[in-house]
Amino acid sequence: MQLSHNEENNFSLTRFESMLKTNDVLFFDSEEFENIIHYYLENGKIALAKKAVKLGLSQHPTSVNLKLLRVEILVFEDKLDQAENILNEIYDLESSNEEIYIQKANILSKKDLHQEAIQMLETALELTYDEADVYSLLGMEYLFLEDFENAKQNFMKCLEADEEDYSALYNIMYCFDFLEQKQGAIDYLNTFLDRNPYSEVGWHQLGKQYFDLKNYIKALSSFDFAIISDDTFIGAYLEKGKVLEKLGRYNEAIENYTITMDLDDPTSFAYLRIGKCYEKLGLDELALKNYRQTVHEDPLLDKGWIAITDFFFKKKNYQKALYYINKAINIDGENVLYWKRYARINNKLQRLEEAERGYRRSLELGNYELETWIKRCDILIDLGEFEAAVQNLLQATEFYPESVEVEYRLAGLYFMLHEPEKGNFHLNTALKMDSEYYIIIEELFPSIFARKSVKDKISLHLKSCS
Repeated sequence: MQLSHNEENNFSLTRFESMLKTNDVLFFDSEEFENIIHYYLENGKIALAKKAVKLGLSQHPTSVNLKLLRVEILVFEDKLDQAENILNEIYDLESSNEEIYIQKANILSKKDLHQEAIQMLETALELTYDEADVYSLLGMEYLFLEDFENAKQNFMKCLEADEEDYSALYNIMYCFDFLEQKQGAIDYLNTFLDRNPYSEVGWHQLGKQYFDLKNYIKALSSFDFAIISDDTFIGAYLEKGKVLEKLGRYNEAIENYTITMDLDDPTSFAYLRIGKCYEKLGLDELALKNYRQTVHEDPLLDKGWIAITDFFFKKKNYQKALYYINKAINIDGENVLYWKRYARINNKLQRLEEAERGYRRSLELGNYELETWIKRCDILIDLGEFEAAVQNLLQATEFYPESVEVEYRLAGLYFMLHEPEKGNFHLNTALKMDSEYYIIIEELFPSIFARKSVKDKISLHLKSCS
């Protein structure tokens, strides 16, 4: 039960907090204690809720509802054995109280005994007048079991019992998405909207489904209906802006993103999208202004730093791009997207050692794309670090054991290191994989390609393939 905001309940809360400050002992009836405890629990004030439970039970030691609230707190604190003992005592007194089975289900769920928790909730369902809550709990248990079909069905029953429970609607959509049932989600939402034509959340979710299917016209219509249902719904304006971007209607997209700033505090996401729109419109100064505002609003948003770095990179202003990516790395040195850009920019500036460092950090942070291994290798070759380049490529073969680009490079490197047997082995392997790629040897290792033995081997293989 939620504490209502009428004067009587506010007065109870004020009296209780005054009592705690003065150490006076005042009397409250059990319902007042329940309201006070619920208020504290809903506002995350667990210590005060525990005090209220203790005082409540000292004044009303036989109150089942207060004992159940104590159980709820004990479960929250993972004191499961203690909670179970109290539940067993309550069961002996009042076995038809559905809250007993709900709390037993919570304990079983905490122990990862989700199937047993479901059985308890099914018993609670037979006893309760509040079916929506129990169906919601059942849905969550099925989610824990990754049984998305049964989870979906229970959240649907929850929404049937309480059509304003939008958390159930979100969970239903999550299940549809996980099951990749896009059309099923659309059909369900349309049925829901037939019953609730002014549900802004329903229209919003329908728009997102159409957006994922790239049906931008229907998505736009859905977000318009969401806004008609609630013209302060920020999420609908943001999603509508994204659709308008996809349709190339950048000025209208900017208008919708701007509305969100009028309705609430500006967000880094809105600034970023506005910047992207201005960039598409060729209005560079306005784009840059919004990108700068993005990183000012949220310095941790990597998309903001990436946008401003890429902006200067595309303009071939590599010094400015480097300036901003360095700022980003100073804020988050573990972001692989930053290091990849750091490497690429330094490569353009012919700062090869720094470029190599960037690719090396990218690999250390788990970016194992073939392109990263290859680019680092080519820089190491330019630096004359042939042994380091070989080690780099040998690591790459663990992830890409059949990469022709790796094999040709290994061939050239081993020849450069005066290991002809290994060089010939990798050259033969590479030629068998794809003889057309021999150009790698020609471009990266011209002195090796100029050798008669290498040219003859390549020519012989090309002839045998023709």
